[in-house]
Amino acid sequence: MQNKIIFLLITLNLILSACGAGDSGASQTVEGYITALASKDEAGLLSNSCAEYEDDALLVLDSLELVEVSLADGIACQEVGNDGDTTLVNCAGKLQMSYGGEPQELDFSNITYEVVNENGNWLVCGTR
Repeated sequence: MQNKIIFLLITLNLILSACGAGDSGASQTVEGYITALASKDEAGLLSNSCAEYEDDALLVLDSLELVEVSLADGIACQEVGNDGDTTLVNCAGKLQMSYGGEPQELDFSNITYEVVNENGNWLVCGTR
């Protein structure tokens, strides 16, 4: 009987660990995407984007070319739901921008990121 209980506890632990890992993968991908955007890292941005979203990601990056950019207090993202095969991720944090001495801010809490798992890799594939 004791062996069955130990087996069930180990199985439950593995199942719960797998569930937690999925959340962090999608969230970490969005954090990596935003960090790459803030540091104007094209390779990092593309490595966190799905093929269908690469052109859009590059347009966003191009729009920041002449802008000073920094993450205000870092970024923290978490899964908030699913829409079919798409995982939805929201983030807390702000992008501080300055163009010609004019300060601006982009609040990430107003953006929901669409993240997909392609061949075991989480990738940003759009926003809402």
